[in-house]
Amino acid sequence: MLDQYEEKMKKSIDALQAEYTTIRAGRANPHILDNIKVDYYGTPTPLQQVGNVNVPEARSILITPWEPSLLKDIEKAILISDIGITPNNDGKSIRLTFPELTEDRRKELAKDVKKRAESCKVAIRNVRRDANDDAKKQNKDGDLSDDEAKKLEDDIQKLTDKYINMTDEIMESKTKEIMTV
Repeated sequence: MLDQYEEKMKKSIDALQAEYTTIRAGRANPHILDNIKVDYYGTPTPLQQVGNVNVPEARSILITPWEPSLLKDIEKAILISDIGITPNNDGKSIRLTFPELTEDRRKELAKDVKKRAESCKVAIRNVRRDANDDAKKQNKDGDLSDDEAKKLEDDIQKLTDKYINMTDEIMESKTKEIMTV
């Protein structure tokens, strides 16, 4: 029974880590483009599926479309996205140059990291609540004895503590990455 709840908590952690990959920390990270969709013959298509995305230098991303006719569409998709970087189109490829983060921007990003971690903790605590409710229901229905229900609730709390600590460690690591120059 505990496995299903642990799996839900693990999914919360995985979702947090996926969100953190889209936050840039001074270096060029191709994952920042993960949510950008390009209009490819009328179909919204992920940017990585219409061209080659690579990081030639620490602070730039080079996007080379497989079809040169897509340059304008890719440029437009980047401009309307919320990554905050203006693309440079040289006629063959698009270069995104990431400026150094200011101290204020670093603090703003660190706050965002903390906010996302808190959302993850709330999700984990909601799983704990569901698990405890399930244990109480099973106890009431006679499927679990009082002692078994108490032990299950203790195990659920230990599991919750483990995943809350993991969330804190991931948050601290990402905050350190953002704040170090």
